[in-house]
Amino acid sequence: MRFLVDNALSPDVASDLAAVGHDAVHVRDYGLQTTEDSVIFDRAAQEARVVISADTDFGALLALRHESQPSLILLRGAISRHPAEQTQLIVANLPQVEQDLNDGAIVVIEPTRIRVRPLPIQGGAR
Repeated sequence: MRFLVDNALSPDVASDLAAVGHDAVHVRDYGLQTTEDSVIFDRAAQEARVVISADTDFGALLALRHESQPSLILLRGAISRHPAEQTQLIVANLPQVEQDLNDGAIVVIEPTRIRVRPLPIQGGAR
């Protein structure tokens, strides 16, 4: 899969995902570490990348876009702060959510559960 890792996570997450065969880049690779979230979403959508973040605002902001792409993996809960463990958690759960991500979804990964919300989210605030 193709990923764009947000600044809320270490660049090592992108490197670790690339090491296991994914096309993964960090926002720092594009000089976007201090940019608006909408620019990150636009870049991910242009390049057909799934955004990976631990920033809880990303889910709400993505819902307000009323679009089906880009998809988002949101790491929540008592997730380890170690990049290798974060990557391991993502990779371990990808088979379950890969089709959802391809179709357009917000996937919330927590230590004990996964939640999937298809995009675009209907009935949101306008």
